[in-house]
Amino acid sequence: MKLVPKFLFSCSLIMSFAGTGMAQGTATPPERIKIANGFKVDLLYSVPRSQGSWVAMCTDDKGRLIVSDQTGGIYRFPAPATGKKLDASKIEQITYAPVSTLKKGAKRSKAEKSLPLLGHAQGLCYAFDSLYVVVNGRNTPTGSGIYRLRDTNNDDRFDKIDVIRKLDSTGGEHGPHGIIKSPDGKHLLVVMGNQTELPRDYSHSRVPELWGEDQLLKPIEHFMVGSKAPLGHVAQIDPEGKTWDVIATGFRNQYDIDVNQQGELFTFDADMEWDLNTPWYRPTRVNHIIDGADYGWRNGTGKFMDYCSDTFGAVVDIGPGSPTGVSFAYGAKFPAKYQHAFYISDWSYGKLYAVHMTPKGSTYTASIEEFASAQPLPLTDLLIHPDGNMYVTIGGRGVQSGLYRIRYTGSESTAPAKALVGGEDAREKRRELESFLQDGAKPANTAQLGQVWKALGSSDRGIRHAARATMEKQDVSKWKSRALSEKDAQTALAALIALARKDKNSSAEILSQLMSFDYKSLKKQQRLDLLRAMTLAMTRGGKPNKALSGQLVSYLDQVYPAITPEENRDLSLLVGFLQAPYAARKGIELLVEASGQEEQIGYALNLRYLNVGWTPELRKQYFEWFVLAGGYSGGARFKNYLKDVKKHAVASVPKAELNKELQAVINKKSKSTGPRFSLKARSFVKNWTNKDLKELAGKGVEPGRNYKNGRQMFGTGSCYACHRFNNEGGAVGPDLTSARGKFGAYDLLEAIVDPGKDISDQYGASIFKLKDGKVITGRIMNMRHPEYWINTDMMNPSANTRVNVNKIESIEESPISMMPPGLLNTMTKDDIQDLLAYLISGGDPDHEFFKGSQSSAGAKQLFNGKDLSGWKGDSKLWKVEDGVIYGSTHGHKIPLNSFLVWEGGDVEDFHLTWEAKFEGNNSGMMYRAFWNDESIYRLSGYQCDMHPKPEFVAMLYGEGLGVK
Repeated sequence: MKLVPKFLFSCSLIMSFAGTGMAQGTATPPERIKIANGFKVDLLYSVPRSQGSWVAMCTDDKGRLIVSDQTGGIYRFPAPATGKKLDASKIEQITYAPVSTLKKGAKRSKAEKSLPLLGHAQGLCYAFDSLYVVVNGRNTPTGSGIYRLRDTNNDDRFDKIDVIRKLDSTGGEHGPHGIIKSPDGKHLLVVMGNQTELPRDYSHSRVPELWGEDQLLKPIEHFMVGSKAPLGHVAQIDPEGKTWDVIATGFRNQYDIDVNQQGELFTFDADMEWDLNTPWYRPTRVNHIIDGADYGWRNGTGKFMDYCSDTFGAVVDIGPGSPTGVSFAYGAKFPAKYQHAFYISDWSYGKLYAVHMTPKGSTYTASIEEFASAQPLPLTDLLIHPDGNMYVTIGGRGVQSGLYRIRYTGSESTAPAKALVGGEDAREKRRELESFLQDGAKPANTAQLGQVWKALGSSDRGIRHAARATMEKQDVSKWKSRALSEKDAQTALAALIALARKDKNSSAEILSQLMSFDYKSLKKQQRLDLLRAMTLAMTRGGKPNKALSGQLVSYLDQVYPAITPEENRDLSLLVGFLQAPYAARKGIELLVEASGQEEQIGYALNLRYLNVGWTPELRKQYFEWFVLAGGYSGGARFKNYLKDVKKHAVASVPKAELNKELQAVINKKSKSTGPRFSLKARSFVKNWTNKDLKELAGKGVEPGRNYKNGRQMFGTGSCYACHRFNNEGGAVGPDLTSARGKFGAYDLLEAIVDPGKDISDQYGASIFKLKDGKVITGRIMNMRHPEYWINTDMMNPSANTRVNVNKIESIEESPISMMPPGLLNTMTKDDIQDLLAYLISGGDPDHEFFKGSQSSAGAKQLFNGKDLSGWKGDSKLWKVEDGVIYGSTHGHKIPLNSFLVWEGGDVEDFHLTWEAKFEGNNSGMMYRAFWNDESIYRLSGYQCDMHPKPEFVAMLYGEGLGVK
């Protein structure tokens, strides 16, 4: 369980410790909990200190609830009837008395001495007529491990205990956690945080045992230094704990798991709050756990990006938080929508989210809903009881604990919902491939290998992932040559990533093959895959020889910089590692132009070991950036990270270049009182009003907008400081990636100009009035009895004030938005239009808004401006003049239409401009065409007609088809 400081502002309901009767020893009153429409919250029990703080829960075969104190015992009691509270006299501490201590035929009495059971449990599961207890605590009497308790004589008391698996965990709250019954009903699934060692005697791993850090440049670590992959993992065990089958790895600190109706596994993984506002920050997120996946958690700066094809990305990012219990709601007497939801608990912010999933191919997409929330509401676990209600516990770290019931009281039907439909074929295909990853699976035969190979080229990420993992499990000699000769880009790139991970001795061949692909003709994800394959080849195989390095430097020079920040992040890493002579110049250009601090930090990080290509001016600009970055803020180790980057950068400067002028810049201290995000100063343009923006938004967003400038304006407006967008930016405000589906153009602009008009319940601040008359405005971001830690500055996640809960008089909603006004005042009309296009397009550079602009990411130029290379046509009719293709029948009589044909493959989403002068008949452009008579350059197909008669202009005509 991850109970650590978090940083976010949220609106609370008005609440008062004195006025609402929240006395010490009482859990948060239900009237203070905001709940979804139609639902009601009942407080069943406020846990006394003597019973600790409850963090795990399950039900037994009689429907009784079993709960565990984080640092104490385990308790059992029946669920109270509707309208009733929990009777404290019904709560029994589970004890253990071995049958061997009884005289033959004697019955055990209450007075008989019993041994206290286990404690410190963060996972409970009743299955196979046993209670399984996952103990998290190396300093406990029993130690960390999985324990099985049984009642062998049916007297409703446990009399047999087995340690089915001892665990090596130093992590406390990052140790062993949840446990559930597997979908096949024959096994158990267990959850291990990132400070639980993989058992040395694990029996099998579905994840190819090729795990590594895979960092081209040595990462900067500030936590768990030296801890290496596979880190947090999920495993399947048999009921006796004899087997340990690793399903997936690469998590940080996932506390719990659950299975949906389709048998798919999900979890809610933790972030690292120290990383906030850095490019390597990874928010809490819902993960679809598939066999054989490494989810890419690495310490410090080394985390895998979501787009890397050797990991498997999130279903949905949540943001800062502390993940605890999760559950699907099958069996709940809820409306259908809420029966299908995946419920995830956030301890630090007191939020219970309903995650609504939609099948997409072999995996899922999702939207999130704040189902229940309050301040404080330190959620720890939840379950759906056989009575059809949801039961929820709060507690942890010694804070006031409580038990709640959530029931539906609305008018919608609560009949069992039909299963979600969609993705059946894709999931079946993915699982078929994953069968090769299972314990006991035989190597694929030739026919099977062919099917796996075909799946490498799938457009479905889950299928492609399963195919790649399967290839990595096979003998490399059976597929290496095919990987190095495959021409289909999608298939080849997946295969080459597998080969780079599997065989470090093939790295030179891999790199050579990767350079055979026309980078600019690839789709965005394929371009990222190509760069990832290069990175893995050099990470595992080492830096190539001088000749090959030179070829790589030349190849990358043609594509760097690219238009997307993801590509530039990887390209800057590669050219920095290769010590490319242009790396400093291009890297500094990107650093100066970057939109926000995350992107800037990424470039600065990748430049830190570069020791070629620097000029005095470039060096000066680089170290001036560190002065600018001194005004940035982030998590607890943010300044330390920047300090280390700068230290490495200074160490890379030759002593001969460390003159007084450069040393003065290096030693210069930041005078900034807040983040400015750009080395370029901007002038005031206008104090934009709602009236101005209504007129601007009324025109809509027209094609031809500038993607690069739109992204730049997102940074200029300080949006990246607080908001995430396309996996970039801060995390103290809402993620804006989905804003296009919720707001129109004017709504978006109004929210920027007048942020106080409609303050979100989730992101407002609270006013804490203390008994001594002091007032603190901010947001509870952590708690440990008896203190709340309140963040008071959304731009600085480390600005925290600790307050004793007994000194708080009341907590009220703040009417003032924490978002500052005037963020558009340095932008022109065009800047605002580009910003709108960027937001509404979801940050997609290939969106129609950017067609015709200078931002055609990855576009292939069909005409080189010099000659007709790649084209086929009658040389008497076609030529190139002044950089333009010129075709004319003047002076040449032709019996039939003749065409100039592009022979470089299919083209889609193209942009073509031409002018025509008619001498008697028509001209036109063919599409979806095919050869009619190649000898005379004759085509059939569809034609967009150009004609001397206006009524026929742009007519769609069936050339050689007799239709129009």
